[in-house]
Amino acid sequence: MSNNEIRKNIIENYINSYNNFDVENMLKDLDENIVFRNVANGEVNLTTEGIAAFKAQAEEAKNIFSQREQKINDLKFGADEVLAEILYNGIVAVDLPNGLKRGSKIELGGKSIFRFVGNKIVEIEDIS
Repeated sequence: MSNNEIRKNIIENYINSYNNFDVENMLKDLDENIVFRNVANGEVNLTTEGIAAFKAQAEEAKNIFSQREQKINDLKFGADEVLAEILYNGIVAVDLPNGLKRGSKIELGGKSIFRFVGNKIVEIEDIS
C-alpha cells in the first residue's frame, strides 16, 4: 500500500469517527503533540496543542450538534500533507452565541489540511 493510500485511509477513519461522534477513534492516528486550528472567515478562532487538549475540545464539540457529517469531495496529496475538500452539514443541538438556534441546519464547504510525520497526523487545519 502506498503512502497516499495509507494516509487516505487514516483521513477517512478520522472523518468517519468524527461523523459518528467517536472521539477515541478520532485520536487513533494523531501524534501526541497534535496541533489543531480552526479558521473561519480568514481568522483563527480555535487552536489546541497536544492530544489531551484536542480530545477535550472534541468531547466538548460533541454537545454542539445533534447530527453532523463531513463528506470528502476531493483529496490532494503533497509530500507531507493532504488537502481535503470537505462538505459539512449539521444540526445544532443548543443555542449558540453567534445566534444559531437549536435545530438550525448548517451547510458549508471548506477544506481541511492534514499534515503528517510518517503515518501520524501532527497538524489539522480546518478552514471554512
